[in-house]
Amino acid sequence: MKLSKEQHGDLYLKMMQTRIFEETAARLFVEGKVHGTAHFCIGEEATGVGVCRALEKEDMIAQTHRGHNQAIGRGMDIKRMMAEFLGKETGYCKGKGGCMHIADFTVGSLGANGVVGGGIPVAVGAALSQKYFNKPNITVCFFGDGATNEGAFHESLNLAAVWKLPVLFVCTNNLYGMSTHISKSMRIEDISVRAASYGIKGLRLDGNDVLSIYEETKKAREYVLENGPMFMVLDTYRWMGHSKSDPQLYRTKEEVNSWKEKCPIKRYREQLLKEKIFTQPELDAFDKRAGDDIAAAVAFAESSPELSIDRIFDDVYAGGDVRDQKPKNGFVL
Repeated sequence: MKLSKEQHGDLYLKMMQTRIFEETAARLFVEGKVHGTAHFCIGEEATGVGVCRALEKEDMIAQTHRGHNQAIGRGMDIKRMMAEFLGKETGYCKGKGGCMHIADFTVGSLGANGVVGGGIPVAVGAALSQKYFNKPNITVCFFGDGATNEGAFHESLNLAAVWKLPVLFVCTNNLYGMSTHISKSMRIEDISVRAASYGIKGLRLDGNDVLSIYEETKKAREYVLENGPMFMVLDTYRWMGHSKSDPQLYRTKEEVNSWKEKCPIKRYREQLLKEKIFTQPELDAFDKRAGDDIAAAVAFAESSPELSIDRIFDDVYAGGDVRDQKPKNGFVL
């Protein structure tokens, strides 16, 4: 598959936006401007960007808690993402949900999910809707290697297979479920073989090769529309800890550094230069544009108001006004 210069530039820019977004977010934590936690995907940029840029406008995605690459790859508003990160009213969830819960139906995002594997059955439901209404679209569900040991994963793949639903299951395998290496949680090295248990196609790819991911997702999309579900595993690595509170005592610096040498952005940049698709100054211009985009997002977020206390219960589901109710057994019904 031959991509245009514009398509190559789009892939590179989205990965750079993701990298700088997360590096900036990490700095804001140090500056005390962000509370709570976050899960960064630095080192995994090719996975979400490669898959999402290969989709059609009306396709849908279900993101993970480590999904900034998926959100940016799908075209979500970076300013609103940053505002949500800083807990501002202009954020996607008005500052209430944080980066683990952002959603944007206008670009087909069903939302990120803080529950391990929580988005898998949601994606199957969305795919069922697409099939019911005969829509020529698919749903992509992202999740990590740890989620493939959850019951929701197995139940969802089985149901999607039985009903031949147009859903592409994408496992971002970064080798660790929090602090547990996959070798300690499963007896297989290639997670994609699990697809055979449900009679569906499985595929394993280098998760740091954005072009391969993009091209194979294009093919997978057509396959899913014709044949039903497919399971794609992208082998990659997260450079940072599971979350901001992770001291990373379970792996060595040598291991982390060995994966940094496989940086997906560096790899793609070298390829673009080698094949003379872009010149060094042109790629530098993309870097600057990405940096400017994130700087503008930070300025937007920092200048945005925080949600007023009288609106704190807006958009929260409850039977009636929770402010007028007394908890019963710890819950408001």
